[in-house]
Amino acid sequence: MAQLDTREKLGILADAAKYDASCASSGTAKRNSRDGKGLGSTEGMGICHAYAPDGRCISLLKILLTNSCIFDCHYCINRKSSNVRRARFTAQEVVGLTIAFYKRNYIEGLFLSSGIIRSSDYTMEQLVEVARSLREDHDFRGYIHLKTIPDADPELVHLAGLYADRLSINVELPTERGLERLAPEKSATRIASVMGDVKHAIDDRQDARRRYRSAPRFAPAGQSTQMIVGADGASDGDIIASASGLYDRFGLRRVYYSAFSPIPDASAVLPLKRPPLMREHRLYQSDWMMRFYGFSAPEVAAAAGADGMLPLDIDPKLAWALKFRDTFPVDVNRASREQLLRVPGLGTKAIAAILTSRKWRRLRLDDIGRLTVSIAKVRPFLIAADWTPARLDGAADLRRAIAPKVEQMELFAA
Repeated sequence: MAQLDTREKLGILADAAKYDASCASSGTAKRNSRDGKGLGSTEGMGICHAYAPDGRCISLLKILLTNSCIFDCHYCINRKSSNVRRARFTAQEVVGLTIAFYKRNYIEGLFLSSGIIRSSDYTMEQLVEVARSLREDHDFRGYIHLKTIPDADPELVHLAGLYADRLSINVELPTERGLERLAPEKSATRIASVMGDVKHAIDDRQDARRRYRSAPRFAPAGQSTQMIVGADGASDGDIIASASGLYDRFGLRRVYYSAFSPIPDASAVLPLKRPPLMREHRLYQSDWMMRFYGFSAPEVAAAAGADGMLPLDIDPKLAWALKFRDTFPVDVNRASREQLLRVPGLGTKAIAAILTSRKWRRLRLDDIGRLTVSIAKVRPFLIAADWTPARLDGAADLRRAIAPKVEQMELFAA
């Protein structure tokens, strides 16, 4: 590998990290240096790379330790057989960059991943050393997110959780069949084993902290994962079922979706075109339906067509409502929270306001209009004090009446 200066390495390894979407800081423990001790904070503001739970921006230095890799996953631009320009940081170079960027008020934390070099254990040791040095040598109190290596020694993964706010390991693809075909050196069983170990460690530490406040934290912001959309033949229904299983089994904070992007000198087994970006967006919306709106995975998948794909021209919550038209309309002044959560166009904040306001008076359609972005989407599904929706011939008529124009959706996708 040719000798590169730090600026050149940063250009290569920051660009290589852009393919990892699972970069967020919500849920972490609050730490700051207002007491005059330590360095960094999880509560600062800056260039937006991630968001705190209350919506404030938290900037992160997002890089790879190296883009060299001993694996040859077909979908990865950094695979062993790729001809991309390679670079590698030492652990202390990453520490130095993080501290220097923090002191210039560029960042509030670090997101660090890596290709696999020498071995899984060696790579994991380097990632842990970065986090250890930041915490112990520099008393860094900012946010740290580490990607774990599936085949690494469990003790190394455990050490990573003691230093990092969040751990993540990418499942890569929605199905085991897809992983076997496109990443034969990786094992769905091993990935699941690591995720299970991290979950148990998080649960154990939470239980210990309930008993002893001095017990050390373990990955207080939990764990997350990412799957690639469109690299294999998995349908949206397959992806929804896989994400639901991950949430149930491992208590993940987030599942991230990354639309497959064609890469230079791509393998012949990969598709020639990337999927529509709107597909990625619809999957995120389906994820929110499961996490915040009380839908089960089969219910969300029911919004898909016969091919298992979610419609691109309307959001999945509206697609579900149109498919189960007999569930509506619901009376905004009497419906339960669970019923209101299923109304297209109503978010959790609007529903909370409705439940509070209707204790004092009966709500009219104008009242609902002040709480939502699009009253046109909401009103066919609600009964208010002064409103009962007209009956259309069927879901197709209703869809034509309220769905966005296809041209607008194509412009948004572009």
